[in-house]
Formats: sequence, structure tokens, C-alpha cells
Amino acid sequence: MAEPETKSSLLLRSARLPGIDEPVDILIADGRITEVSGGGMPTSASATAARRAEVGESVDLEGRWVIPGLWDEHVHFTQLALMSRRLDVSPAESAAETARIVGAAVVAEEFDAYSGPVVGYGFRDALWPDEPSVQLLDESARGASVVLVSADLHCVWLSSRAATDFGVDVDSSGLLREDEAFEVERALQMLPDVLVDSWAIAVGERAASRGVTGFVDLEMTWNRDTWIRRRAAGFASQRVRFGVYPADIDRAFAAEMRTGSRVDDLLEVGHLKVLIDGSLNTRTAFCVDPYPGGSDEYGWLTVQPEELEALLVKARAGGLVPTVHAIGDHAVRVALDVFERLGTGGRMEHAQLISDVDLPRFGALGVVASVQPAHLLDDREVADHHWAGRTGRAFPLRSLIDSGATLALGSDAPVAPLDPWVTIAAAVHRRDDEREPWHPEQTITVTEALAASAGGRTTVEAGDAADLAVLDADPWAASERELRELPVAATILDGRFTHRAL
Repeated sequence: MAEPETKSSLLLRSARLPGIDEPVDILIADGRITEVSGGGMPTSASATAARRAEVGESVDLEGRWVIPGLWDEHVHFTQLALMSRRLDVSPAESAAETARIVGAAVVAEEFDAYSGPVVGYGFRDALWPDEPSVQLLDESARGASVVLVSADLHCVWLSSRAATDFGVDVDSSGLLREDEAFEVERALQMLPDVLVDSWAIAVGERAASRGVTGFVDLEMTWNRDTWIRRRAAGFASQRVRFGVYPADIDRAFAAEMRTGSRVDDLLEVGHLKVLIDGSLNTRTAFCVDPYPGGSDEYGWLTVQPEELEALLVKARAGGLVPTVHAIGDHAVRVALDVFERLGTGGRMEHAQLISDVDLPRFGALGVVASVQPAHLLDDREVADHHWAGRTGRAFPLRSLIDSGATLALGSDAPVAPLDPWVTIAAAVHRRDDEREPWHPEQTITVTEALAASAGGRTTVEAGDAADLAVLDADPWAASERELRELPVAATILDGRFTHRAL
């Protein structure tokens, strides 16, 4: 891998900026934008002098669009790196078809021997016509140890040998959910650091090719040491804001970690993440109404309100801003109630189903809605079935903005691709096929989606950090497909190119 470019002065000529009719020049020095001139704007004496002075590099953008660098506000980066080397079973539409994919891979040995078990990812069983079972997986596995991780990461399906290998008890389904699943997933990560870090570096470089200059890593582990190690190994393609989990809160305080404190130029301490319910596909999202089928299943509330409140009080005292995972409408309400009692803001991850009375509470309480629009594409049929009659308030992006909430868009990668244009297109068009948009009244504009993907930044101005994406097409004029696949000519982080196809 090539060494990252060092900071130097850079002049971007003939760039197009939103809201400015004529091309401009953007001067960058020491990782910051020092001048934006032209386009009918007055040119300062310092800008003129800078142009006459020697610059490290001058690049003619030939009228390409320049926007603030894009962020993914919710990823599980180690899981994403691992998934890049695992068996993809996501196309399967039944348990039997999933087992056939596994069986073909076992016969062809299309899996990495060093990873031990055959590990697959991406199954979605919520609408399968048949049931997963240990027997079905064993018959296809031909004696191999097989672990399949669901698309939402909240469930695993194990063969009998895998259950023995991991020392877990499974019933006839072979499924484990929530904390039991997370334990198996953590065990799957026990690979050589140098190997996983090399995969992570490659994933970061691919993300840079899509205009990504930063992400929030909410991997369920002690992320600080992981990212210090990866930075030493050469990871330099994005800024990383990493989360802390309740099990490590005292460790974080002992290390004097506070939200916003910096480890180095690219690493920053993020939020304390608390999961209080499950997911829709696993039917563990905690809801006001029961799931269909005549049962009294409402999902799982995995952290009780009093425990959540105690955690958030502790986090606030130590300087860690909380973010609460809540998908079902009842979990959303529990989290908002606790935020309201504490009188402090924070974030909420997912917020996929929200009661109408709770929508205005996000803005009023200063709770950022960290949402993943691509999930509405993946969960459309599942939501129509399991949240029948309620989907008008599922992924209610327009209603959140109109009620005064701040949105932060992400992918939840590897649940959805780490690609901001897939995210943005889903938020703007609410479909990725020929069907009618799913609840089109909840669409948002390209400008709103870009802002929510860039930390609220909508302009490129002098004084800003030189984190930029250079686009080969106009996102405001793009069709649905063009927006989803929008070509990125270059990405600049801290004043240096991390991707360049000019």
C-alpha cells in the first residue's frame, strides 16, 4: 500500500459549488480551505498573492461539482471488513435456498480455510416460507462447522458442529438472537489483527472512492485500541469517530475519554452506545402493538428504563454523550422519556418506527435522529407484514425534519452498503426498483440528504476543514439510478487526495 500523501498546498481550479453560478477556485493549505474565489465573489489580496506563490499542486476540475466530504454516521467497521471475506447468502428467499448456497460453497471450498468455520452473512428470515433448522443446515454442511449471520446482525444460525465448537446450546432451529448471537459474532472476530486490519484498510479505500471522508464506528468492542493499531498500520482514508459501550464506560473514564476528545488528527471519541431493543427482521424490535400471528409478542426491551437512566446519568457526568439504539416505537418512546427526564440531548440510532405523538419530541429535546434510509428498501416487505397499518410512520424522514429534528444519515454497514449515494438515493426516492415509492410523503430533498450526510455542512467555505468530494455529475439533476451510482472523481481528506480518478 502506498504511503498517504502529506499535507501540502493545493489549488482546485474551475470548481462548481451549490448556489454559485460561475466556477470558483479553492485554495487549500495545511489541511484547511484558505480561499474560495471567483464565481462573481470579490477576490481578496491574500488570494491573489496565494495564486502567484508556488503551490504544491494545481488541479483543473473542469467544472466538476465540489461538496463537503460525506460521512456515514453508523457503521460496524470490523464486521464490514469481515463480511468482505464471507459467504454471501443474502439472495436466498428461503431456509432451503440458504442451505443450498452453503452446501455448494462447502463442496466447492469457496470459503477461507483460516477462518475456521464456514461463515456466511445476510440472511433475512422474517418472510421465509419455511423454518430454519439445525437438521437442514447439517445436511448441507456435510459435517462442516457453519455459522450464518443475519443481515441485521441480531441473529445467527448454527449447524450442530458449530454449536459444539462455540460451546452454545441451540434448539432445533439452530438460531440464537440478541446477546447470545452477539457473543458468537465476537468469537468469529478472533482472527489475526494484521489480517483483519488489512481488510479494513481496503474497505476504507473503497469508501473513499464514494466520497466518504469520515464515519462513526459503533463496533461492539473496545474501539480505541483497535483504531490506534489500524492507524499505525496505515489506515488514513477517513476520520473515525468511535463509540464506547456500557461494559467499557469505566475504562473510558479512566483513559480520560470524553465525546469529542481526540486521539490523533483522524481519531475522535464518539458516543456511549446503549442498545435497548432488537431489530425488525428478528422480530425483537420493541413495539407498542404486537407482532402478527395471534401472539402477544411485542419484541424485546433489553434495558429497562431505570437502568437506561442510570447509564445516561453516569455518561453525562463523565462527558460521554449517549446514543440509544431504538427501532420499535415503544423503545423510541422509552428512550425519549429518559432523555426528557434528564433534560439533556443526545442521539438515537435507527428510530425506524415512531408514534406520531413522539415525532416532535426529537427536535424539542435536542435528540439527533441517526437513521439509515437504505433499510427502508430492505425492510419494505417485512415492515408491511410485521408493522401492517403502521408503515406511514416507519422511516418518517420528512416528518422528522418538519418537526424540527436533526437527521444524521448512515448505512449500518454491513447491514447496508457503506455508500452514501445508496443512502441518499433511498432517502430522496424511497425505492430502488420499478414499484411506486414506499410512502413518498416521507421523501426528503437532495440538499437535505446531503446535509444530513455531511454533519450539517451544505457549503464549501474558507476556514473549513479541507474534506471534500469532487463529483462527475450534478446530484441535483440526477435521476434515481444516477444518484444511487453517482460517480466520484476525487475525495480529499485533510487537504490530501484519498481517491483520485481525475
